[in-house]
Amino acid sequence: MDMELIPAPVSVGDQGRCGFLMDRATTITGQDGTESTERWLRSTLGAAFGLSLPPGAEGKDNTILLRIDPALEPEGYRLSTGTGQSVVITGGSPAGVFWGAQTLRQLLGPEAFRRAPVSDGVRASVPFADIEDRPRFSWRGMMLDVSRHFLPKDDVLRYLDLLAAHKLNVFHFHLTDDQGWRVEIKRYPKLTEVGSWRSRTKHGHRASELWDETPYGGHYTQDDIREIVAYAAERHIRVVPEIDIPGHSQAAISAYPELGNTDVIDTTALSVWDTWGVSPNVLAPTDNTLRFFEGVFEELLDLFPAATSPFIHVGGDECRKDQWKESPTAQARIRELGLADEDELQSWFIRHFDRWLTARGRRLIGWDEILEGGLPDGAAVSSWRGYAGGIAAAEAGHDVVMCPEQQVYLDHRQDGGPDEPMPIGYVRTLEDVFRFDPVPPGLTEEAAGHILGTQANVWTEVMQNRSRVDYQVFPRLAAFAEVAWSALPAPADRDFVDFERRMTAHYARLDALGVEYRPPGGPLPWQRRPGVLGRPIEGAPPNV
Repeated sequence: MDMELIPAPVSVGDQGRCGFLMDRATTITGQDGTESTERWLRSTLGAAFGLSLPPGAEGKDNTILLRIDPALEPEGYRLSTGTGQSVVITGGSPAGVFWGAQTLRQLLGPEAFRRAPVSDGVRASVPFADIEDRPRFSWRGMMLDVSRHFLPKDDVLRYLDLLAAHKLNVFHFHLTDDQGWRVEIKRYPKLTEVGSWRSRTKHGHRASELWDETPYGGHYTQDDIREIVAYAAERHIRVVPEIDIPGHSQAAISAYPELGNTDVIDTTALSVWDTWGVSPNVLAPTDNTLRFFEGVFEELLDLFPAATSPFIHVGGDECRKDQWKESPTAQARIRELGLADEDELQSWFIRHFDRWLTARGRRLIGWDEILEGGLPDGAAVSSWRGYAGGIAAAEAGHDVVMCPEQQVYLDHRQDGGPDEPMPIGYVRTLEDVFRFDPVPPGLTEEAAGHILGTQANVWTEVMQNRSRVDYQVFPRLAAFAEVAWSALPAPADRDFVDFERRMTAHYARLDALGVEYRPPGGPLPWQRRPGVLGRPIEGAPPNV
């Protein structure tokens, strides 16, 4: 039998063994530590096939047996048919068992991705082989920007399911930006009362003349966040919350004007930004600002427990320094601290929160601009402007997540044709993403060891709803998942023809899940956005 699995497993053994037939008598037998996978299997396969899958017992026939073997790599697993028409999933940890269960779901066919059986008495069979599998990287993520366009809680939970289905284990939650503050902070209620709403929204690229004049906003309550985090934890997904400072902060300043550079502009006149790009309005480097955001992070750490969120993202990107250059307060702080310039002032700001987070058992991660002016020893870097920031950070001994804009920004267009909706950036086809490698050639072995992994970034300026997010993310996230999980050869040697063959089966799974992906033949009529300006960039992206 062909293995049409995505991502591709490390090895598939003898395919001549007996298979597994799942029917009304099938049980689930789980060892200690596998409870989350038991629950997940009952809720997904049980719903898809109309089966109860009650608890079974060791040694019984017709069971899905879940085991943990610490001799395996933590996220690795073995999946095989056992005696008595059973299937055995053995993971190196609870997470490994869960990833093995994801593979079982794929092997059961696209019907396993439905929410209800279409006929009574369905039996599902898998004449599969022994599978040995483990991930290449420990950080396999997707960043979702909910600031530019808000996705309601149910849509976020759905995306966690989609990440899990592709064995992705990090959800980077971009919660704040110039265009909206999306997380409730009880001690600062105006952050959501004021900062989560903008009066109107630019439709298309910032150069577009089209506007949606409807007030736009939304936020997650603290209970929403707790539910999202718990849902992720059940699926062995870590959540990395991002509060973007000291730039990309106009929404916060509009809610609390004293956070801005009041000696340069009238911050009371600022509103939540209604267009795209990089706002010049940044946080003032004052003690008041530090104390304010310590209060924000105190509540955030309570919402995102260390077990699920060891990393806290502080942004740090695209912080324009013009107001600091004009601000007597900022210049006095530079002199007081003995700093060389505004870059070092931003470094001081980031270092403060690195120490603050470290003292509370967390690790700071930020975009690669935090390298400018010097980086704290324990901080990690999201390398977005290309490979260069990640290379520099890794060679200096810092951990790195590779997410170069030119390769894995999924807001970039998927094709050069005229029908792509609101085309942004370079053409990044399914094959381009499939041939991305998070570890650039030439890195020393020691530096390469600091590459934690990779993530695809989904910026939503031109993604106004879930359908548009689906279109931009899929099917490319499937190729990205294979890059992050599978032990692939060098980019030029990868078998894209085989990947496309496996994608034929995977499209049926995505159909069953209701994912509105970009079809291989191009956008469907209702997926196009004629007349809405984008910002396409021609030619191949630079390898920087």
